[in-house]
Amino acid sequence: MTQLPTDTWITATWQEYIQTIEDPSYEKAKSYDNNGKFRIEMSPIGYKHGKDQMVIITIVNLLAMAKSIKVDGTNDTTYRKTGYQAAQPDASYYFRENADVVSWEASIIDLDIYPPPNLVIEVANTSLADDKGEKRLLYEAMNVAEYWIIDVQKVEIIAFAIANGGSQRINQSQVLPGLAISLFQEALQRSRQENQAQVYAWLFSQFQT
Repeated sequence: MTQLPTDTWITATWQEYIQTIEDPSYEKAKSYDNNGKFRIEMSPIGYKHGKDQMVIITIVNLLAMAKSIKVDGTNDTTYRKTGYQAAQPDASYYFRENADVVSWEASIIDLDIYPPPNLVIEVANTSLADDKGEKRLLYEAMNVAEYWIIDVQKVEIIAFAIANGGSQRINQSQVLPGLAISLFQEALQRSRQENQAQVYAWLFSQFQT
């Protein structure tokens, strides 16, 4: 098939989207679809993106452990509402009563069967404008409860609460009550000068205070 432009949104039907992502040349690509538009991401994940992704996944899990919150987290997993939306966020989480909801046998999380994740995270090194724009609209449409964007360049976390088809910037997490977004942001900033074990030890000490 004809190679399509990547890292940009293309107007197409759901069937055209599925046909595209099933092509072997896109086997390692990430893909997103939002009701008539889709995006294929082929950009390799660089060191900065990969490191921040590792740090953010670990610190969310540390928080859940410290606060005895049931959690089911994953990275690069496909969520799909057939005919309408699809996404492969860098990280995503179900908390509390939803932590056991997805079957171990599920390869793609079908949003016609399962609830959307409580928290979705995108790590933005070169994709910040899209993560704040079209992907934010996509996660609003998917009814994700909370959406974080990790700005790799500014070492900043941009967090949104999603409700009633819209989103609002927040400084305190609503799916992890009592958590200031600035605490995670400081952990990311520390990871620029300290090794990860040092960052996690510092963060865990903050959770216990």
